[in-house]
Amino acid sequence: MFCGTRVLPALPAANLQRAQKFYADKLGLNPAETDADGTLIYRCNGTTFGVYPSQFAGTAKNTAAMFETENIDRDMRELRGKGVVFEEYDMGELKTHNGVYTTEDGKAAWFKDSEGNILSIVERTNRTH
Repeated sequence: MFCGTRVLPALPAANLQRAQKFYADKLGLNPAETDADGTLIYRCNGTTFGVYPSQFAGTAKNTAAMFETENIDRDMRELRGKGVVFEEYDMGELKTHNGVYTTEDGKAAWFKDSEGNILSIVERTNRTH
Protein backbone atom coordinates (compact mmCIF):
# COMPACT_ATOMS: atom_id res chain seq x y z
CA MET A 1 0.00 0.00 0.00
CA PHE A 2 2.69 2.53 0.96
CA CYS A 3 5.70 0.95 -0.76
CA GLY A 4 5.69 3.60 -3.47
CA THR A 5 5.44 6.54 -1.08
CA ARG A 6 8.10 8.46 0.84
CA VAL A 7 8.45 7.95 4.59
CA LEU A 8 9.11 11.18 6.46
CA PRO A 9 10.47 10.75 10.00
CA ALA A 10 9.36 13.38 12.51
CA LEU A 11 11.19 14.38 15.69
CA PRO A 12 9.44 16.31 18.47
CA ALA A 13 10.92 19.49 19.94
CA ALA A 14 9.78 21.35 23.02
CA ASN A 15 11.77 24.38 21.83
CA LEU A 16 12.17 24.70 18.05
CA GLN A 17 14.78 27.47 18.23
CA ARG A 18 16.95 25.39 20.56
CA ALA A 19 16.50 22.32 18.33
CA GLN A 20 17.35 24.29 15.19
CA LYS A 21 20.53 25.57 16.85
CA PHE A 22 21.51 22.03 17.91
CA TYR A 23 20.99 20.57 14.44
CA ALA A 24 22.95 23.43 12.85
CA ASP A 25 25.80 23.70 15.36
CA LYS A 26 26.29 20.02 16.18
CA LEU A 27 25.17 18.16 13.05
CA GLY A 28 25.75 20.80 10.39
CA LEU A 29 22.13 20.68 9.23
CA ASN A 30 19.95 23.64 8.34
CA PRO A 31 16.25 23.44 7.53
CA ALA A 32 15.35 23.59 3.86
CA GLU A 33 11.99 25.11 4.79
CA THR A 34 9.63 25.78 7.66
CA ASP A 35 5.98 24.72 7.60
CA ALA A 36 3.15 27.01 8.75
CA ASP A 37 3.01 25.27 12.15
CA GLY A 38 6.74 25.88 12.66
CA THR A 39 7.90 22.39 11.68
CA LEU A 40 11.49 22.53 10.47
CA ILE A 41 11.97 20.48 7.31
CA TYR A 42 15.45 19.04 6.73
CA ARG A 43 16.69 17.38 3.54
CA CYS A 44 19.74 15.12 3.69
CA ASN A 45 20.97 13.13 0.70
CA GLY A 46 17.50 12.24 -0.55
CA THR A 47 15.96 11.86 2.91
CA THR A 48 13.55 14.38 4.39
CA PHE A 49 12.69 14.65 8.07
CA GLY A 50 10.84 17.14 10.21
CA VAL A 51 11.37 18.60 13.66
CA TYR A 52 8.00 19.68 14.96
CA PRO A 53 6.71 21.45 18.08
CA SER A 54 5.55 19.04 20.78
CA GLN A 55 5.29 18.99 24.54
CA PHE A 56 6.26 15.29 24.43
CA ALA A 57 9.80 15.80 23.10
CA GLY A 58 12.39 13.55 24.66
CA THR A 59 9.93 11.18 26.31
CA ALA A 60 10.58 8.19 24.02
CA LYS A 61 13.19 5.72 25.28
CA ASN A 62 13.98 4.37 21.83
CA THR A 63 16.10 5.53 18.90
CA ALA A 64 14.14 8.18 17.03
CA ALA A 65 16.44 8.54 14.01
CA MET A 66 19.64 7.03 12.64
CA PHE A 67 22.25 8.73 10.53
CA GLU A 68 24.35 6.39 8.41
CA THR A 69 28.06 7.07 8.15
CA GLU A 70 31.04 5.52 6.43
CA ASN A 71 33.38 6.39 9.34
CA ILE A 72 31.82 6.34 12.80
CA ASP A 73 35.12 6.93 14.63
CA ARG A 74 35.78 10.14 12.68
CA ASP A 75 32.22 11.38 13.16
CA MET A 76 32.23 10.61 16.88
CA ARG A 77 35.48 12.57 17.32
CA GLU A 78 33.97 15.53 15.48
CA LEU A 79 30.71 15.40 17.43
CA ARG A 80 32.53 15.07 20.76
CA GLY A 81 34.57 18.11 19.78
CA LYS A 82 31.27 19.98 19.46
CA GLY A 83 30.14 18.87 22.92
CA VAL A 84 27.96 15.90 21.96
CA VAL A 85 27.91 13.23 24.68
CA PHE A 86 27.45 9.62 23.62
CA GLU A 87 25.27 7.32 25.67
CA GLU A 88 26.63 4.22 27.39
CA TYR A 89 24.39 1.15 27.45
CA ASP A 90 24.65 -2.19 29.22
CA MET A 91 21.47 -4.04 28.30
CA GLY A 92 22.39 -7.70 27.98
CA GLU A 93 23.75 -8.25 24.49
CA LEU A 94 23.75 -4.54 23.73
CA LYS A 95 26.75 -3.14 25.55
CA THR A 96 28.65 -0.06 24.44
CA HIS A 97 32.35 0.59 24.99
CA ASN A 98 33.40 4.23 24.87
CA GLY A 99 29.97 4.94 23.36
CA VAL A 100 30.22 2.34 20.57
CA TYR A 101 28.26 -0.88 20.10
CA THR A 102 30.07 -3.27 17.76
CA THR A 103 28.68 -6.33 15.98
CA GLU A 104 29.68 -8.28 12.88
CA ASP A 105 27.25 -6.04 10.96
CA GLY A 106 28.97 -2.80 11.99
CA LYS A 107 29.05 -0.17 14.70
CA ALA A 108 26.49 2.14 16.27
CA ALA A 109 26.58 5.01 18.76
CA TRP A 110 23.73 6.92 20.39
CA PHE A 111 23.38 10.49 21.61
CA LYS A 112 20.55 12.84 22.53
CA ASP A 113 19.61 16.00 20.71
CA SER A 114 18.80 19.22 22.56
CA GLU A 115 15.22 18.00 23.07
CA GLY A 116 16.12 14.62 24.58
CA ASN A 117 15.39 12.59 21.43
CA ILE A 118 17.73 9.63 21.05
CA LEU A 119 19.63 9.72 17.76
CA SER A 120 22.28 7.34 16.49
CA ILE A 121 25.03 7.13 13.96
CA VAL A 122 25.55 3.79 12.29
CA GLU A 123 28.42 2.38 10.24
CA ARG A 124 27.40 -0.82 8.50
CA THR A 125 30.05 -3.37 7.55
CA ASN A 126 28.09 -4.81 4.66
CA ARG A 127 26.21 -1.99 2.96
CA THR A 128 23.64 -3.00 0.40
CA HIS A 129 21.91 -0.15 -1.43
